[in-house]
Amino acid sequence: MSKLTIGLAVYDDYDGAFFTLQSLRMYHSEVMDRVEFVVINNNPTSDHGKALKTMVDTITEPKTYLEYTKYSSPFIKGKIFDIAETEYVLVIDSHVLLEPGSLKKLLDYYDKGLDNGNLLQGPLLYDDLHNVSTHFDFSSKEWSGYMWGAWATDKRGTKSSSKPFSIPGNGMGLFSCRKDAWLGFNNSMRGFGGEEGYIHEKYKLEGKETICLPFLRWNHRFAKPSGTPYTLDIKQRFRNYMIAFKEVEKDTQEVVDNFKKVVSVDYIEEVKRELNIT
Repeated sequence: MSKLTIGLAVYDDYDGAFFTLQSLRMYHSEVMDRVEFVVINNNPTSDHGKALKTMVDTITEPKTYLEYTKYSSPFIKGKIFDIAETEYVLVIDSHVLLEPGSLKKLLDYYDKGLDNGNLLQGPLLYDDLHNVSTHFDFSSKEWSGYMWGAWATDKRGTKSSSKPFSIPGNGMGLFSCRKDAWLGFNNSMRGFGGEEGYIHEKYKLEGKETICLPFLRWNHRFAKPSGTPYTLDIKQRFRNYMIAFKEVEKDTQEVVDNFKKVVSVDYIEEVKRELNIT
């Protein structure tokens, strides 16, 4: 019986999705009888989108394929929890590889009832396959590339055999939790940027934690030599962070201070009026 849904939301990334899905099926075959897939095609009419559908049609494991075109955004990943029919859900970017054995260890962790409704993540494994970042550090008010938080490393997570431990947050290229424990993204968020830190604060406000599972190591393709297929709108990112900070009861002035050089005063005031922020 399936226990875990693995979900991907894909926008013009056929190559990444192909290798991610096939690597899961080939190198984690010992747990494929307990896994279902959800693939959301966020641009189904493009050449990438058409090729993705053709590829997903070949998958023999239980799967759900959905075409979603209302808007394009990483926040669509949250819809995977709505679609999933299993008790647990793992969401990964469409260009992520997992270490052999990590899926089995994740299922074992769930089988033992250790999740406690927490948000589960793992160390980011860099391309040298040795160095890792275990979490995001949100302690500084300096933002990197207009993104809240900075990659950091806790030595407890540098070995996959280490015990799980609590972290402030992490990148959202891989995250997992019990389906009924998913707290969800704000439905008003659009575009790219704003997930990291925000969703983790939501769990804290509910008395839950984000847990780093050292065995759940993921390698993420960052380079985009062919360019970025989706639009990166700094105004949307600013608005997302304003929504996020208001929702998790943080000072929105920190967002304003970090975006005021790239977002006009008029737009800042427009968003504040929209969100009823004084």
